[in-house]
Amino acid sequence: MPISLNKRLKEKARQEKAQDKAVRREQRKVEKTTRTPTNPGEDPDIAGIVPGPQPIPEEFL
Repeated sequence: MPISLNKRLKEKARQEKAQDKAVRREQRKVEKTTRTPTNPGEDPDIAGIVPGPQPIPEEFL
């Protein structure tokens, strides 16, 4: 008997995990469609970075 109970609990946990994953996937899809880039041709990871020497942080002065 305990084997079938464990099996049922394991299956229920698997189903809950799959459902949570589906919800997160849907949220990411909505976030992707609502996100607007600052400039269409600009990579958001490097937006605002100025090439060349960088100013020295105040903590080092």
